[in-house]
Amino acid sequence: MASRQVSGDDWWRGAVIYQVYPRSFQDTDDDGIGDLKGVTRRLPHIASLGVEAIWLSPFFTSPQADMGYDVSDYCDVDPMFGTLADFDEMLGEAHRLGLKVIIDQVISHTADRHPWFVESRSSRTNGKGDWYVWADPKPDGTAPNNWLSIFGGPAWEWDGVRKQYYMHNFLGSQPDLNFHNPEVQDAVLDAARFWLERGVDGFRLDTVNFYFHDKHLRDNPPLVPDPDATSNDAPDVNPYGMQDHLHDKSQPENIAFLARFRALLDRYEGRMTVGEVGDGARSLKTVAAYTSGGDKLNMCYTFDLLGPDFTATHIRRCVENFQEAVTDGWVCWAFSNHDVTRHVSRFARNEAERERVARLAITLLSSLRGSICLYQGEELGLPEAELAFEDLRDPYGIRFWPSYKGRDGCRTPMVWEHAAANAGFTAGKPWLPVPEDHRRLSVDAQQTGDTVLDHYRATLAFRRSQPALSDGTMRFLDTNSDLLAFVREKDGERLLFVFNLTREPLEFLAPSAVEPLELPGYPARPEAGSIRVAGLSAFSGKF
Repeated sequence: MASRQVSGDDWWRGAVIYQVYPRSFQDTDDDGIGDLKGVTRRLPHIASLGVEAIWLSPFFTSPQADMGYDVSDYCDVDPMFGTLADFDEMLGEAHRLGLKVIIDQVISHTADRHPWFVESRSSRTNGKGDWYVWADPKPDGTAPNNWLSIFGGPAWEWDGVRKQYYMHNFLGSQPDLNFHNPEVQDAVLDAARFWLERGVDGFRLDTVNFYFHDKHLRDNPPLVPDPDATSNDAPDVNPYGMQDHLHDKSQPENIAFLARFRALLDRYEGRMTVGEVGDGARSLKTVAAYTSGGDKLNMCYTFDLLGPDFTATHIRRCVENFQEAVTDGWVCWAFSNHDVTRHVSRFARNEAERERVARLAITLLSSLRGSICLYQGEELGLPEAELAFEDLRDPYGIRFWPSYKGRDGCRTPMVWEHAAANAGFTAGKPWLPVPEDHRRLSVDAQQTGDTVLDHYRATLAFRRSQPALSDGTMRFLDTNSDLLAFVREKDGERLLFVFNLTREPLEFLAPSAVEPLELPGYPARPEAGSIRVAGLSAFSGKF
């Protein structure tokens, strides 16, 4: 089954995007690491889900200190993933199957092996001397200010050649570009143009609010905790979350650059951008600024639904906060990605609940107003992998172990064939272990019967069949705080959705006569205006 064909400049509005983490998707050369040929081989599986697009995590030339999010050449493929010809083949096959292709652009920083940085650090007077954020030490030799790295420690690294510090929001080997320099902006736009000319359909902009820093290098103040915040900058074991990041990111100059990026994309037909915004309690304000006016980003996602809270109150607050803050922008919702614990493990209280949670989560996600992003393996109901310390590859997890185990648990290889070596991912030694408890959830084991994979396909087909779910309005209905109830409406058609995220059956009083919809996996019939919704279950109808 091919994915439905999508066209037009606004194809992304309401689209379902499937994230591929290439090094863990499919290996074809037996080196234990997935590659672009592997993505091409498995595109029919992605298309069979009924999604509109794929998002590829970085495959560019890189030292791989941060699994490819440290780029040393923006315009080439790292040999571990293949070649530019392999990329072109993958792109062509995706388009043949009706799938758009979105690629990561990691432009807030580069690898320290990038030729730009090699030249920049060679002297203070070279042609790229101010392409990165350099600063003199304080008189006592300490760092210029109190800014912290998300990956631990100060956001400053000393360089003995220049006798200056350079800024890094992540690893010390990921120096931050200086976007106050117009030549830097031109260079990263040229890199984006390279891929646009190759035919990519859009970009996921990594850490899009990190591009600019405060020119005056002012200290960040301590964070005043906000009990109503729905998103945090870092796990509570990381001191990064103790600062209010007023000066090291989300600077006003970013607006003009994003307008430049959009102007480039508008020269090509049907291209889009989705930005990753991590800005604590200010995330929605930042999203509003970045997506308003139709001249910057097409949409953004935040970390609001990527935490542990799977309750009606939390989800309603996140959506209503977005609707209030972002009046003319667009959002991309997700429960999982390559940076967070898989949502089946976050939301389920025990192993027995995992399948029910997996089914309910995709049904809920598919009902929200916005585009949605799925992460490879969630369509199988994969839980987070439990890994030993010696198996970890993620520098974030290694730095904060054991209080924080990092991101490797959601990055283990995709499972394709339950009886094959390494579940069909590779004939070599996989770069991360393949958990044995993932085997029974392999793609081949879920092709027939009432499985999570079958439920995903049916649910996404249901979403496509209802125009109101693509871009209709959304309003919540008042009910008890344990139930989540809302109406999606378009062209006079009103769809009711009721979700019970508790473990006990609950009654919902319908606002008027309701005609039940055949919501995949959740047959229900209202009686005398009352709808009984089982625990971890849902109901939908027209009225």
